[in-house]
Amino acid sequence: MKIMLDAGHGYNTPGKRSPDGLREYEFSRAVANYARQLLVNYKNVTVYFSHSDQEDVSLRERTDKANRLDVDIFVSIHANAYGSGGWNNTGGIETYVYPTRPPLAYQLAQKIQRNLVLSTGLENRGVKTADFHVLRETKMDAVLAECGFMTNQEEAKLLRSETYRKTVAEAIVKALADQFKLQPISKAAPSLTPAATKSPVPTTNKSAGGRYKVQAGAFEDEQNAQELAERLRKAGFEAYIDSD
Repeated sequence: MKIMLDAGHGYNTPGKRSPDGLREYEFSRAVANYARQLLVNYKNVTVYFSHSDQEDVSLRERTDKANRLDVDIFVSIHANAYGSGGWNNTGGIETYVYPTRPPLAYQLAQKIQRNLVLSTGLENRGVKTADFHVLRETKMDAVLAECGFMTNQEEAKLLRSETYRKTVAEAIVKALADQFKLQPISKAAPSLTPAATKSPVPTTNKSAGGRYKVQAGAFEDEQNAQELAERLRKAGFEAYIDSD
């Protein structure tokens, strides 16, 4: 099964931050990273990212990549905001699907919403519909989760917390596993590690700043890529498949 995780926006997306400077992408990329660490522990699951730490990826590029890879489900992860940019008391969790309410997407959204509300204790704002680009232009089922408000001071504190980020990732992955009947590779709970202790400096120069990445191979046949990734995971390495 192919799953695409979409960390909402990017480091340089205008306006996508809390009144005290938390960037939405800092939260969404961390949750996506934790979710991938959890998902690779299920059989026959390949996880893709739509986003990049090196540059802001446009919405069109994200949905084009999902459609080109023909993924089975697209999950967009966001932090919410309300008002003109200052602090306010609006808060809670809400999950979105396209206005036609595709049955599978709607079922998954209900599961994600329920899990997030139960695990975070935040207000249940319900499953809603919207004509968002990532819900409209993806050819597969797609959902978008708003996991707390950056403009709510208490929720912004949670959004900065690695514990909260792990909780959100676990809730989303639990919903995916339930919806698609994913089978774990082992019963041992994976150990989750942060993507980076400090967010990398946004840059279009891939050799400057951030983390060093090692590529283990490049294949035209996806099956060969999956086999190598599985061998790396069994050897104790975090491995994922990306596509140019």
